[in-house]
Amino acid sequence: MSLVGRFHSNLKYSSLFMISKAYFACGCFWGAQYYFEKLKGVKSTVVGYMGGKLDNPTYKDVKKGNTGHLETTEVDYDPSVVNYESLVKYFFEIHDFTQEDGQGVDIGSQYLSAIFVSNQEEREVSEKVIDILKDKGYKVATKILPTQTFWRAEDYHQLYLEQRKEQPECHTYKKIF
Repeated sequence: MSLVGRFHSNLKYSSLFMISKAYFACGCFWGAQYYFEKLKGVKSTVVGYMGGKLDNPTYKDVKKGNTGHLETTEVDYDPSVVNYESLVKYFFEIHDFTQEDGQGVDIGSQYLSAIFVSNQEEREVSEKVIDILKDKGYKVATKILPTQTFWRAEDYHQLYLEQRKEQPECHTYKKIF
């Protein structure tokens, strides 16, 4: 458990600092985690599953594509360094948000693009960024969904690409904003 503890709300408090949480699904969670770990202001990331109907899903369960879960990255960030809007913009810059059936070669409902929002402010920010993308001529396949229970993936998935000293296959960074 971290210094600030774990709570079910979007914020964790400590007398030293405040950390917020954000949840993004954009295909294979290994690539998303790889890029979010590099962003200034991100304190930590965890990969897991969100949005489905099965409690305590495993990778084997989710991979079948019938649980409703999306591979999701939980991002703990310091809002005094990076704000939520910047995270959302970065999310769109690290994956193909126009792909409707998955991400890259990972095809299936578990690999869809989604932002899980915890409150109305996050929804409005996400909608605003999507509107900017549409104004730029992009067809956005990303869904905005309410945050649900986040189920941590198995330990071997955590920082998977970093441990193997590999680069993401389904994710690349492309400056848009």
